[in-house]
Order: sequence, then structure tokens, then C-alpha cells
Amino acid sequence: MFGLVVRFTCKDQQSAEAFDRLVAETLEGIKEREPGTLVYVSHLVEGEPLRRVFYELYADRAAFDAHEEQEHTKRFLARRGELLASVEVEWVTAQVGKGIAS
Repeated sequence: MFGLVVRFTCKDQQSAEAFDRLVAETLEGIKEREPGTLVYVSHLVEGEPLRRVFYELYADRAAFDAHEEQEHTKRFLARRGELLASVEVEWVTAQVGKGIAS
């Protein structure tokens, strides 16, 4: 499996609301067209209303590459920049845990 954790900081409350709408739109495409995307979750951060944390898990690198080529993903990547103050990406490899095949 192949995954990443992404931390986003929105510019302001209005940007955070627009970002959440953009994420919801993008998620519809992911659900409909990406069987190799196993987990794609946007989290709110308690006490930090402008922060979002994504956890993404893909069947393999090819599934991630297919995700990046989707029109809904390209639209998300093109539009998010105007809403964000920062982006931090950490690439992760599943090791052990509930729901993770060993």
C-alpha cells in the first residue's frame, strides 16, 4: 500500500469554507472513479478552524498515479492554491494496524 498525510492551512474562514466545498466536490469523483483509492479522508483539527488534515491510502503507486491523472484531482490541485496559506505532505507506508492487511 501507498499513502500520504497532507496538512493544509487555509488563509481565512471564508477560504476554509470554500476549501471544504472543493474537497466535497473532489470526493464525489474519487468515490465514483477510483477503485484503487482505498481511503481518502479530510479531517478537521480541533481548536484550529483553518487547519485540515488528509489521510490518503492507495492500493499501490499506480493507483496514486491514476488518482493524480483524474480531472477532479487536477481541478482540486489547480484551485486549492488560492485558498491555502500552506501545504505539508508526508509520504507514508502502512506497517500494521486494524484494517491493514498483513
